[in-house]
Amino acid sequence: MNDRAALVTGASKGIGKHIARLLVAEGLTVHVGARDAQRGQRAVEEIGAGARCLILDVTDPDSIAKAAAQVDRLDVLVNNAGLSPSLTPPAEAGVEEFRRTYETNVFGVVAVTNAFLPALRSSPHPRIVNISSGTASLTWSTSPNPQFTPGGAGAASYRSSKAALNALTVLYALSLADAGFKVNALAPGLRATDLNPRAASAGGDPAEAAQGAVRLALLPDDGPTGGFFSWDGTPVPW
Repeated sequence: MNDRAALVTGASKGIGKHIARLLVAEGLTVHVGARDAQRGQRAVEEIGAGARCLILDVTDPDSIAKAAAQVDRLDVLVNNAGLSPSLTPPAEAGVEEFRRTYETNVFGVVAVTNAFLPALRSSPHPRIVNISSGTASLTWSTSPNPQFTPGGAGAASYRSSKAALNALTVLYALSLADAGFKVNALAPGLRATDLNPRAASAGGDPAEAAQGAVRLALLPDDGPTGGFFSWDGTPVPW
C-alpha cells in the first residue's frame, strides 16, 4: 500500500481532512487538495507524514491543470469539495445561487475527474468516491424513511446538485468499468461542519463519515461500482 496515492479535494477542513488523515493511516500518500495554500499547509502539518499540499480550486480550470500536471500516478480520487450556500427552496433561490452551487458540486467534479483520469489510469485498481448527500435521494425526498427527514424543499440548489452528482457517478462507473474503475457515491450523513447553518449545529462526527469514504476508496476488485451508499455501508435509494 505504501506506493499508492490519493487525492482528496476540499481536504483542508471538515470531512475531507478526516478522509485524508485516514488514507494516510492506511499507508497512502495523500494529496490534500486546498484552495488556500496556508490552510492546506496547516492541514498537512496536522495530518503528518504522507500528506502533501496540492493547491486546487475545483472551479478554476488553470488551477486544475496545474494541479494535474504535478500528479503522475493516482489510485484514489475523492471528490469531496462542495458547498451549500443556503437552505432555501427553489422558488426563493436565485438562478445565480444554482449556478454557483453547480459550479463546485457538479462541474467541478467533472473537471477534476477528467483532468486526473490519466493519472488514475496508471493505477491497477483505480477508485473514485464522490461525496454526495442523503438529501439528494429522490426516494427519500418523496417517501422519507424514519432515519431521514429532508425538511421539505429546502437547500434546493445543494440537494439538486448532489442528485446530479449521483447521476454522474453512475455514468462514470459505466464508462470506466472496462478499465477496472470503481466509482461510487457516499451519503456521509449530517455532520458538524461549516457546510451550512444546519450542519454547523449538528452533532455528527465528521471522522465517522470519513470512514465510509475510505471503505469505498479501498474497495477490492470484486467490490461494487455505480452505487450510492450511506457512511455505514448501507445502500441508499436514488
